[in-house]
Amino acid sequence: MDSPARISHADDAAKFHAATVLLPYLAALAMVAFSTIAGTFLAPRWGNSAVDLLYLPTILASGTLFGLWPALAAGLASALAYNFFFTPPFHTFQMDRPADIVTVLILFLVATVTSKLAANVREQAALATAHANRNATVAGFAARLLSCANKQDIGTVACAEIARIFGCNTAMVEGLPTPTAIASAPSAVPMAPSEMATAASVLESGESAGRGATHPYPTDWQFHPIASGTTVLAALGLIRDDDSLAVTPDRQQMLASLLDQVALALDRARVEREARDLAALRERDRVRSALLSSIGRDLKPRIDALGAAARALRRTVPEEKALASGIASEVMKVDRYVSNLMELEPDADQQAIETNGVVIDLVHRRVSRNSEDVHLTPKEYAILAELAKHPGRVLTHAHLLRTAWGPAQENQTEYLRVAVRALRQKLERNPSRPEIIINEPAVGYRLLT
Repeated sequence: MDSPARISHADDAAKFHAATVLLPYLAALAMVAFSTIAGTFLAPRWGNSAVDLLYLPTILASGTLFGLWPALAAGLASALAYNFFFTPPFHTFQMDRPADIVTVLILFLVATVTSKLAANVREQAALATAHANRNATVAGFAARLLSCANKQDIGTVACAEIARIFGCNTAMVEGLPTPTAIASAPSAVPMAPSEMATAASVLESGESAGRGATHPYPTDWQFHPIASGTTVLAALGLIRDDDSLAVTPDRQQMLASLLDQVALALDRARVEREARDLAALRERDRVRSALLSSIGRDLKPRIDALGAAARALRRTVPEEKALASGIASEVMKVDRYVSNLMELEPDADQQAIETNGVVIDLVHRRVSRNSEDVHLTPKEYAILAELAKHPGRVLTHAHLLRTAWGPAQENQTEYLRVAVRALRQKLERNPSRPEIIINEPAVGYRLLT
């Protein structure tokens, strides 16, 4: 049985709703009354024929401010008031003149057209406001993601912000074949095996699943993919405490925009991680080259001096000839060992790479397509060689520009586009649909193997 407090609250809500519905009609009728009073003052001086114009602003204002039905109510009230007070026979609703009938019909027509136009204007204004709010939300969300340096931070911020925007619990899941939750908000949300199975399905298929989705699963969670192109990076799960739908159809577009920003952030973190790994690899190669150069500079002269001393000993001291020969032999072995070390440049152990009929041999600086040598300009070869040193990895525009043109030109992206276009013309089967040098939009290029 409902308590008296709950009944009182329901009555108050019903009264408030009734007042909200009736208020536009009362305002429209009040404006009609004001126009009628103004007409009673104007009619004795200028006649009744001009009074109908007083009702037009009232109907226009009702349609603009309140919509169709209050405008029609204002039109009906205006027609009745005009007929009752200003058309003969006065103080009756009888209309004897055709002109009065036309006036009433025009008032109704104005009410209908004005309310329709006003409704369209309000709808467009509401859409513009909704788009502006959505863009502001997405922009703020993207700005918060920019401060994240790794996948864990991105998941934490994304879950917290989406939970706040949609008023629900969220969790980000990744990894196949055994998905795991890497972040959740507003606190750790336990998920049953069936819910993790739903998340795994989303990670595998790239399509939303769960409650309210195209592919329903026996779970109250709603999972959506976070994808970059055709690659599913993670899945975001949403659930409300009151068991209602976490994301209604009218807010799907907002969620899709937010998930796109999460995918961009995850891609950015991945590229930055690869760039750091690449920088570490290049630093290792630089240290190795410096060490080998130091070996050659410091040891070679001493090895040569030992070899010369052994030969001199063999000539000048015949009785030590066997010893001198042994020393000379060992010196030659050490010399060959050092020479082999000095030949180990960073590219010396790089195996030839073959992809789609193109062979890239960095050791011999040779590029061939279908067993025929391909002539490349120095810039083109520098770009291709750098990509071949790190196959499958995304190399940023700035990195490739520094490699081929130097640090001063690392912002001249157009130079790089022209060189890559020329490489595709020489290497790809179909340059318009590249299969070797792949563009990562706004990031760089990768060499597929």
